[in-house]
Amino acid sequence: MAEITQAEKEIQEKLNNEKKLREEKAAKRGEKTSVAKEIFDWILVIILAIVISFAINTLVIVNATVPTSSMESTIMAGDRVIGSRLYYLRNEPQRGDIIMFDYPDDPDILYIKRIIGVPGDHIEIHDGTVFLNGEALSEPYLTTSTDGIWGPYDVPEGHYFMLGDNRNDSADSRYWKNTYLSREGIVGKAVFKYWKGFERFNQEKK
Repeated sequence: MAEITQAEKEIQEKLNNEKKLREEKAAKRGEKTSVAKEIFDWILVIILAIVISFAINTLVIVNATVPTSSMESTIMAGDRVIGSRLYYLRNEPQRGDIIMFDYPDDPDILYIKRIIGVPGDHIEIHDGTVFLNGEALSEPYLTTSTDGIWGPYDVPEGHYFMLGDNRNDSADSRYWKNTYLSREGIVGKAVFKYWKGFERFNQEKK
């Protein structure tokens, strides 16, 4: 059996070292690829979450903070409200619904009020009471009477008469330049409010 010369040993050792070096480089490339893939996967998840969140908030729900006391004590200043953008695709707005809508005098501002008058209604306000089509409107959600004399109002087709529940501290249909809210201006029906708790609206309809 032929002996391995010193030169052959050195060559073999060199080849082994080169092989080991190639394997180490390949392992490092694999680690870098794995880290890069993990980072890419996380970025993809974040982007997907943003897209889904945007789609939900644009097409399904409306989420807003109520900045004023105009709907107290049903909705307190600072409460957050979730509304359904889909509800009125299959349902007509009803008297008593609390809705979120584009302010008729400035559509860039989102408002939340209660529907008091629907198309065809005749409304007068006096003696602390809202009169709807000649009869006093039952409003158990109010904590104070309605001051002043307002109206008469005749709600046109495709429009709604809106009032806040905090009747004497609410900028609503009584004060707007465009008195009535158009059907197209409705963004969604208020469904839940939350801040310290989570509560579904119990809306009185007449």
